[in-house]
Amino acid sequence: MRIGLSFSTLGLLFAASFFAFSLTPSLIPRTDSMQGIISGFSLAAGYGVGFCISWLWSAVELPQPMGNSRRLLRWLAVLFCVLLVLGFLWKATGWQNAIRLLMGMEPVSGVRPLTIGFVAGLTFAVLLALARLFRHTFAVISHRLERLVPRRVSLLLGLLSAVAIFWAITNDVLLSAALRATDAAYRTLDEHMEPDLPAPSRGDKAGGPGSLLRWRDMGHQGRRYLGLGPTAREIAEVAGESPVARDPVRVYVGLNAAKTPKQRARLALQELKRVGGFDRSVLVLITPTGTGWVDPGGINSVEFLFRGDIASVAAQYSYLPSPIALMTEGAYGVETARALFREIYGHWRRLPPETRPRLYLFGLSLGAMNSDRSFDLYDIIDDPFDGALWVGPPFRSDTWREITRERDPGSPAWLPIFRGGAVVRFGNQEGGYDRGESPWGNFRIAYLQYASDPIVFFEPEAAYRKPAWMNPPRGPDVSPDLHWYPVVTMLQLGADMQTGTAPVGFGHNYAPADYLRAWLALAEPPGWSAQDLDRLRRKLSQRNPH
Repeated sequence: MRIGLSFSTLGLLFAASFFAFSLTPSLIPRTDSMQGIISGFSLAAGYGVGFCISWLWSAVELPQPMGNSRRLLRWLAVLFCVLLVLGFLWKATGWQNAIRLLMGMEPVSGVRPLTIGFVAGLTFAVLLALARLFRHTFAVISHRLERLVPRRVSLLLGLLSAVAIFWAITNDVLLSAALRATDAAYRTLDEHMEPDLPAPSRGDKAGGPGSLLRWRDMGHQGRRYLGLGPTAREIAEVAGESPVARDPVRVYVGLNAAKTPKQRARLALQELKRVGGFDRSVLVLITPTGTGWVDPGGINSVEFLFRGDIASVAAQYSYLPSPIALMTEGAYGVETARALFREIYGHWRRLPPETRPRLYLFGLSLGAMNSDRSFDLYDIIDDPFDGALWVGPPFRSDTWREITRERDPGSPAWLPIFRGGAVVRFGNQEGGYDRGESPWGNFRIAYLQYASDPIVFFEPEAAYRKPAWMNPPRGPDVSPDLHWYPVVTMLQLGADMQTGTAPVGFGHNYAPADYLRAWLALAEPPGWSAQDLDRLRRKLSQRNPH
């Protein structure tokens, strides 16, 4: 009877149910260890729900089974929990392989129940110990306060004090230490100088002789962005000699180039003018991800499409991964994006409309959200730029959320049609930019998103309601075995978002071919036959192996 004495029976029933549901598929495949962590959190959440229901039942003095009936129910509950867990573990391999099959991955031979069970049990034990420590802290504080104030007041003050203590320890001690360690690791990576990426020797290149920007100050991702772009020779091999291919212009300002976002933005503008960026036919203003990374597939594809007659400019605002940068430097990313937009757009709009380059915005992930927030519609409405490509926008992106919520009736949440497609259009692995009843106007916004991307489709509300993207018809890369379960689905999506990986063309791993399709629809570069585009797709795949 120790199980019954130590644990809430209803808590065990909910814990086993949540554990079983956590084994069902989510958006992307997961390892056994990650499955164990998700299942451990689900166990704890289920136990907490069951315990609270049991406590409320007792608090309102509703009848409860007693004696032998109570013991029998406890053992029946334990038997049910064991059978439920074993049954779902038996089906777990098939569920994981169904997702892997959708994504063209090799199937796994089987999940490892012992690994999942051990990791889940350890996670649950830690969370349960913390919960009991919290309850003990609350009880001790409220008991001592009861000598000084009425009991109800002591309970309230005890609860608030326990919350404050745990919050201070978690936020000011544990989280701060983890962030300092992460910051130090990524700062070291950002400062590392790659011997195979020397500074440019040409004066018309950012970071080269006469540049306003030092190569060392570019940062790890900036140096890779500047040093690994396509050359005029490569472009000519794919696009032909007519018109003559050119070396694309690239400018990147690292965090160490100047102290403030405004100063870095001014440096970017001056360097872009110095290297002739405004003399090209197309200019792309890039907002990178949290680490400062610019996806090669996203920029290479448009540089090939315009045969190198294109310039691009980006400014780093962080060297931390996007999820961490979003928590710690979210406002800083927006400030940098706005400063860069004001400088570049401000100069661009003063140029003669007939000779200035076409201006596009581009951002992936956190970069998409910050790019969206970089301008105010009222500031550009009398002279708008040409368009924007936003890829894998995080679920917190305000414009994306509003458009998806207000989509035209009958269009799915994972590939919406908004107001007939006159301004905004969505695409995925299968295209989609030709959908919509209205002609696509001169000012265009294109979204590229996969239905299996948890960065896009995570939502905290999944804890208590079914997300709209789960309604039929499903996205082509979402398992039909994915079902909604309260709390559990939210935990699954959260794990997918933070640690999940998927092959190229799925999840948050966007394929060069899909970037190419998006840029073709958005910018309509001339002179590309179907045969030429096939050759370009092969070239992009070779340059961006995954």
